[in-house]
Amino acid sequence: MEHIKVGLDAGEDLFDAKSVPGFRNGESSGDSLKKKAKPVDEHEFQYRMDYPEMGLCYIINNKNFHPSTQMGHRSGTDLDATILQKTFRTLGFYVQVFNDQTCDKIFNLLKNVAKEDHSKRNCFVCVVLSHGEDGKIYGTDGCLELINITRLFRGDQCKSLIGKPKLFFIQACRGTELDAGVEADSSTDDYGDRQKIPVEADFLFAYSTVPGYYSWRNTTNGSWFIQSLCEMLNQHADKLELMHILIRVNRKVALEFESSSPCPGFNAMKQIPCIVSMLTKELYFTK
Repeated sequence: MEHIKVGLDAGEDLFDAKSVPGFRNGESSGDSLKKKAKPVDEHEFQYRMDYPEMGLCYIINNKNFHPSTQMGHRSGTDLDATILQKTFRTLGFYVQVFNDQTCDKIFNLLKNVAKEDHSKRNCFVCVVLSHGEDGKIYGTDGCLELINITRLFRGDQCKSLIGKPKLFFIQACRGTELDAGVEADSSTDDYGDRQKIPVEADFLFAYSTVPGYYSWRNTTNGSWFIQSLCEMLNQHADKLELMHILIRVNRKVALEFESSSPCPGFNAMKQIPCIVSMLTKELYFTK
């Protein structure tokens, strides 16, 4: 076992990928650089929420699609847009709703807001209500890679949101699989002037469903995910941390909803939302 111990003690940081020209992946060059730990402060683990403004909330609500996309009319989505608008306004956000946006309009809309000065804002929220595939959302005229719009808010692109939460809520399908279910028993300154952080830090993606699966929307009551999200935010945003709220959303969608459809194979289906978090602190919507 001695040769294993020596290898571990070498302490080089390697990556799990193919070799890159100029990088000798596998030859030791020393230990990782570790920042000296600062004294622990309780507030160090919570995002600052005492800026003059809560922030912007952009809601992209796509209901009608060009025939070339072969995507159907999204009945019930206006109910989602309405309750989202009310919920995030109650939380203190400046909310704008953008209906029936093409791919170019979505990209330019978010590119422009990413260029704004967010220095006096706590965070940024974007909600997308549309059709989708895994890793893609639909504009009214075609699909758009989600990464192409979220990267606009990375730390190296949107400086005034460095160290601040960037929240994306996506109500869209991520594939064509169906879940039949199973029976079960019953401030930026917080980082310090010279602190370096990953460019992908401080993002949160809350998807209505897991990769590969359909996402359900009721034509009369709106989508399961958005309606549950707003209900949980309205009930708990004044006291619970965001991840705790989203777990309650997951539970509500998973247990309280089941599809009702006349189409064979589509009835009595289930859904579970999916949270992907790169947040580095706890997020409370109260100051």
